[in-house]
This record gives sequence, C-alpha cells and structure tokens, in this order.
Amino acid sequence: MMLDKRIPYSVLELASVATGSTLADVFKNSLHLAQQVEEFGYNRFWLAEHHNMISIASSATSVLIGYIAGGTAKIRVGSGGIMLPNHSPLIVAEQFGTLGSLYPGRIDLGLGRAPGTDQATAYAIRTDRMVAVHQFPQEVEQIKQYFSVKNASSKVRATVAEGVDVPIYILGSSTDSARLAAEKG
Repeated sequence: MMLDKRIPYSVLELASVATGSTLADVFKNSLHLAQQVEEFGYNRFWLAEHHNMISIASSATSVLIGYIAGGTAKIRVGSGGIMLPNHSPLIVAEQFGTLGSLYPGRIDLGLGRAPGTDQATAYAIRTDRMVAVHQFPQEVEQIKQYFSVKNASSKVRATVAEGVDVPIYILGSSTDSARLAAEKG
C-alpha cells in the first residue's frame, strides 16, 4: 500500500493592498490566489483579521471567507483568525455556522485574543474589549456551545450553527493561548 507522503501546505492571506490597486482588485487577487493554491493541492486558505490598515483589506474576514469559499471547490477556507475580543461570540457562531452550512466540510474557525489593530480602533470596534480579552476562554466555550446540538434547549441560540461541523482553532500568539488550545483539545 502506497502512503501519501505530501506535506499539507496552507496559505495565510492578508489581502494586501498594492499601490494603485482598488479593493475590488485586491479581493479578486485573493480569490485568484486561492484558486491557484487549490489547483496545486494546498490544504487550507485562511484570512487574517486586521483593522485600520491601508495596506490590508481583510477586515471583514467572514465576508471575505464566503467570497473565497464561493469561488473555490474543495480547499478549506477559514480565519487565521477572528479576533474574538472584537466580536460577540453569538455573532461569530452565526456567521461561521452559516458559512459551514453553505460550504460543508470546508470552513475553519481560528480564534485569537488580540485586537488586530491599534488601541483606538479596538475601542471603536468593541468598547468592552478589555473585559472580553479576559473572558477569552469563556467566550471560546460559548462559541463551542452555540455549535453544539445540545444548545437547542438554551435560551440564547445560534440556530444556524447548531450541529454544523466547523473546527475551532486557537491562535498560538501566547503561552496562554497554547495552554487553552491544549485544554480544549
């Protein structure tokens, strides 16, 4: 029996804005890159969340993930990552549950605890961000609960996420993140 010995390559895309290009050009280029690496047999194409940066256009990460997944056929598409202190866990579960239903078996949810921007912009995104940073483990658990079929009896539900298979990853930006990822398996 011959074993496949290929290394599973992946891409982390920032949707870089080149001088003189439009945002539409940037998004088309990101899609073209995803299509090329899919053709080359790459495993994953992840997009990073950054805000208030003129050279990076991946701020609406989940929207861009949907665009990339819609323009490809089999490569896994996901976030590297969604900066959870910027978002409500319910909204993240709803967005990624929807994506997971639209593109079954192809969506990944990477979560990070950093803001992905400067402090003023982070405050503009979510005024309670500093509280959310300290609640990162609990918010990751909330998202997992929203994806669980057992959540059907909860008072607050992400009905589009319940039972949808979207793997969750923790970005290893610190030893705390590594410990949390180890704890959660």
